[in-house]
Amino acid sequence: MYLSPRFRAFAAGAALLAASTLAQAQQAQQALPNVVILATGGTIAGAGASAVNSATYAAAKVGVDKLIAGLPELAKVANVRGEQVFQVASESLTNDNLLTLAKRVSALSKQSDVDGIVITHGTDTLEETAYFLTLTVHTNKPIVVVGSMRPGTALSADGALNLYDAVNVAGSKDAMGKGVLVTMGDNIDSGRDVSKNVNIKTSAFSSQWGPLGMVVEGKNYWFRAPVKRHTMNSEFDIDSINALPPVEIAMGYEGVSSVAIDAIAKSGAKALVHGGTGNGSVADRIVPNLQKARADGVIVIRSSRVPDGFVIRNAEQPDDKNDWVVAHDLRPQKARILAMVALTKTNNTKELQRIFWEY
Repeated sequence: MYLSPRFRAFAAGAALLAASTLAQAQQAQQALPNVVILATGGTIAGAGASAVNSATYAAAKVGVDKLIAGLPELAKVANVRGEQVFQVASESLTNDNLLTLAKRVSALSKQSDVDGIVITHGTDTLEETAYFLTLTVHTNKPIVVVGSMRPGTALSADGALNLYDAVNVAGSKDAMGKGVLVTMGDNIDSGRDVSKNVNIKTSAFSSQWGPLGMVVEGKNYWFRAPVKRHTMNSEFDIDSINALPPVEIAMGYEGVSSVAIDAIAKSGAKALVHGGTGNGSVADRIVPNLQKARADGVIVIRSSRVPDGFVIRNAEQPDDKNDWVVAHDLRPQKARILAMVALTKTNNTKELQRIFWEY
C-alpha cells in the first residue's frame, strides 16, 4: 500500500506526539505522592435505604475499592491504593483491632514507596483510634484519620470531600511531622485534641484548642502546631506492644453509687478512670471506694466529663495523698487510651502523672 511522504511525515509526527503525551502523563503520575487508604468501616462506608436517610443507615457496608472508585478526583492529588483492614462499626472495635491497625500503619510508614497513610473510620470512636496512633506509631509521614457523619447515599453526604481532603493532606509535605491528623468538615485537627461533640451535624468534630489548619479546595492552610509529645517523639512504640492492659471507666453523676467502681476494682482492671463532674470532682460517698481500689493496686485516674477545660491536680481532691493521677485535659475515653499505653511501660504513679502532662 502506497503512502505519500506527506502522510508518512504526518503519521510519524502523530506518533511522536502520542509518545510525548504518554511520557508526560507518566511523569505527572510519578510526581504525585503515594498514599495508602486503610479502611476499617464506619459511616463513611455506610449506606442508607434512600437519599433522604442521613441519620438512619447501616454502617460498614462499602469496601475500600468502591470508595476509591467512587471518587476519581483522588487520582489528581495522589497515587492511591486501598487495603481493607477490617469492616466494623467503630463502637464495636476492640483493643486487638487497635493493635492490628497500628502495626499495619507502622509497617507501611517504613516503606519508601509510601508517602502518607489515610485511615477511614467510624466517627463514634475515631478520636480514640487517632490518639492511640498518635502515641504509638513512630513516623514523620502524615497519618490522617477520616470519617463522615452521613453515608455516601445521602443527599448531603460529607464523606467524599472529607476523604479527598484526607488524601490531599496525607500526600502533602507540609503535613509531615505534625502527628496524627483528623480531617473533617474542612478542618485539620490534631488526633490528640479533637473529639466528636455532636452526633447529628456534619460539624461534629472539634477541639477546645482549635484546629491546626484547614483544607480549602485542595490547599492546606496551617495556623498552629501540636506541642504535646507524639509519633516520632513518643516513648511508646507499637512495634514492641503486643497487648494492652485492661482499663475501665466509671462516670460521676448526681446520686452516684459505688457499684461501678467496686465492680471494676474486682474485675482485674489495672486502672480505673473516673469521669468526674466539674474539675474531676468525686462524690464524698465514693471517695473511700476509690481509695480502697488504689490500696488494692488499681491505678486511679481522675478525669472530667466536662467537654472543655482541664483537671487541676490537688484541687477538689488531695491527689498526692490518695496517690491518684489526674488526666489533665483528656476526656475519660482518651485518658483510658493513654493509661493503657502508659501501663505497658510503668505502673508508678509519679511516672504516670508525668506521662499525662507530656502527652
